[in-house]
Amino acid sequence: METKSIATRIQNSGLFRTQGLIGGKWVDAYDGKTIKVNNPATGEIIAEVPYMGKRETNDAISSAYDAFNSWSKLTAAERSKYLREWYDLLMTHKEELAQLITLEQGKPLKDAMGEVTYGADFIEFFSEEAKRVYGDVIPATSSDRRLVVLKQVGMYYPVGVVGAITPWNFPLAMITRKVGPALACGCTVVIKPSEFTPLTALAAAELALQAGIPQGVVNVVMGNAPDIGEALLSSTQVRKITFTGSTAVGKKLMAGAAGTVKKVSLELGGNAPCLVFDDADLDVAVKGTLAAKFRNSGQTCVCANRILVQEGIYEKFADAFLKAVQNLQVGDGFTEGVVQGPLINEAAVKKVESFVQDAISKGAKVLLGGKRHSLGLTFYEPTVVSDVKNEMLLAKEEVFGPVAPLLQFKTEEEAIRIANDTNAGLAAYIFTNNVQRTWRVSEALEYGLVGVNEGLISTEVAPFGGVKQSGLGREGSKYGIDEYLELKYVCFGDMNRK
Repeated sequence: METKSIATRIQNSGLFRTQGLIGGKWVDAYDGKTIKVNNPATGEIIAEVPYMGKRETNDAISSAYDAFNSWSKLTAAERSKYLREWYDLLMTHKEELAQLITLEQGKPLKDAMGEVTYGADFIEFFSEEAKRVYGDVIPATSSDRRLVVLKQVGMYYPVGVVGAITPWNFPLAMITRKVGPALACGCTVVIKPSEFTPLTALAAAELALQAGIPQGVVNVVMGNAPDIGEALLSSTQVRKITFTGSTAVGKKLMAGAAGTVKKVSLELGGNAPCLVFDDADLDVAVKGTLAAKFRNSGQTCVCANRILVQEGIYEKFADAFLKAVQNLQVGDGFTEGVVQGPLINEAAVKKVESFVQDAISKGAKVLLGGKRHSLGLTFYEPTVVSDVKNEMLLAKEEVFGPVAPLLQFKTEEEAIRIANDTNAGLAAYIFTNNVQRTWRVSEALEYGLVGVNEGLISTEVAPFGGVKQSGLGREGSKYGIDEYLELKYVCFGDMNRK
């Protein structure tokens, strides 16, 4: 299918929006500037969207701030109904949204369909969780004489306007994972999607309007990232920043938020170890590692970045893994059977190339791939590299591409030491049939997420987030809504009067 025909089909569905959304109105940048959105698989221009900055962002903040007063005063049941309607519309338009994701991000259509379901699930989950934000009534105790005549209450209230800054690798799910809980508890939002994949965000916002969510509750601006970020950070009306992206940018946002003492939740980069022990089921380990490494062409924050294999199973695992990787079909995400699409842009390819060259220069061996794909553009061959050492970039930093580094280890203690030897702490994976080892290693790993004999671990019902320099806070699950709430203590006196 050609880019233009797919875009036309989506446009006919009413979801192909190319303007920002502020106060319920679709608007251009004040100066008329635009940026091009490309299909990474073909290089074709899909659309042009406004190149917005501080002025438009301040408008969006004001709109969200004005809408907060009424939206936060709705009952939880009312907000729940709006979110449920939004979920239903996302699922009704699952095919068009998936096509849009593949068009601007490049992932295979099957994976894009999975993302729509995954992303919509957060809206459904938090539509239900909206009605479960409970406070506490704390009984009086004899330890303080005053408490005999006091009623103590702990209650939650929404934090206010939220600035949600989202990445390009999951252009729908990273939005719904933040906006779902924010709206559920009564917050309003200003979304800043990646300039590489704004169309999915705009389509989701269109469906939010169709669901009846009031004007100003959801706003979308895109364009000049530093200016938009500065406007969100400096505004006293924005009370929280939520961000998914690189650790470097996350640190800047955290520092910038200090000026107005905003709440911050950050889901940052990873350096996920995948530990394959001698007692692992070989087929399960290969299948799970393949999924953990090459999903979305290696462009996820929880991708297996280092594959640590115990020496007793190393040769068997390497042979089986190599054969599995050889069978991965690379191509345009709309082509049947393709499981790996292009990287997002030229800069991403150059980063992968530099990491591979660094490893080769330090003694690593390329067993498979290691170069750009014959398809050209930003396609890169699925790659397996052996003899990787801890001092190589492939082991120290997040490659964010389809490169699987293999490292050997001897003992469980050595594997844990290597796995934890990083500033990152998002996801880790273990493959073993030893139950006792499962518990020991899971507890010893300094990571927020651990997959045991499983390579795909994300779900809306479980808390997602990291430790160390992989971020702050959790998304998804019942804990995810806490990030958008403030706890207030109210002390009632003179309660014994009759």
